[in-house]
Amino acid sequence: MYEIEVMDHFSSAHRLRDQGSACERMHGHNWFVTVTLRSETLDDIGLVIDFKVVKKDLGEILDVLDHQDLNAIPPFDEINPSTENLARHIFEQMAQRLAGAAARVHGVRVSEGPNTAATYYGEA
Repeated sequence: MYEIEVMDHFSSAHRLRDQGSACERMHGHNWFVTVTLRSETLDDIGLVIDFKVVKKDLGEILDVLDHQDLNAIPPFDEINPSTENLARHIFEQMAQRLAGAAARVHGVRVSEGPNTAATYYGEA
């Protein structure tokens, strides 16, 4: 099994609904995202997948979130823009974009600071 990771980041604001603490007030983070992909095999030139492809796809997903009020954009206008929900959203977006590739999205880790992170593992 081969595993690769691609990292990127974005900045945005959010407020957690019904959380019961200061996090219900608007605040911002510099979010750090790690996408992990796995494959049983390598392609003809010895790659799981070209890093450039993954970086491009991840960058396009994060561009939609960057410098936004997450509570105002789908799907976070309906679901809480928690770190956990961000990880799942990015996972699902990446899995959709890479649906035809031999590499599969294994997990997406989102960190909102140096001491906290959430990882979503799903079926890709």
